[in-house]
Amino acid sequence: MIAVRLRGQRIDSVLAIVRELRDLGYEQGSDFDFAYTPEKLDYNLAKAGEVLSPRQTVFNFYDEQLSSWFILKYVNSIK
Repeated sequence: MIAVRLRGQRIDSVLAIVRELRDLGYEQGSDFDFAYTPEKLDYNLAKAGEVLSPRQTVFNFYDEQLSSWFILKYVNSIK
C-alpha cells in the first residue's frame, strides 16, 4: 500500500478527486481508500484562532502505477 498525503485541500476538492477516480473506473476499497482530517483550531481569543493542525487527506493506493499517476497529477497539493 502506498500512502499519498494531500495538505490544505478542502473537503469539496477531495470529494471531486474521489469522483474523478471513480469515473475513471477505480473502486474505493480495492484500488484506493482515503481519509480526510479537518484542520484543528485553537479558539482561545488570546491566540487569535491559531491553527493547531492543518487539514489533510491521506490517499492509500493498492497499485504502485495508480499512486505514481496520482502523485504526478496532484504534485502541487502534495507536501
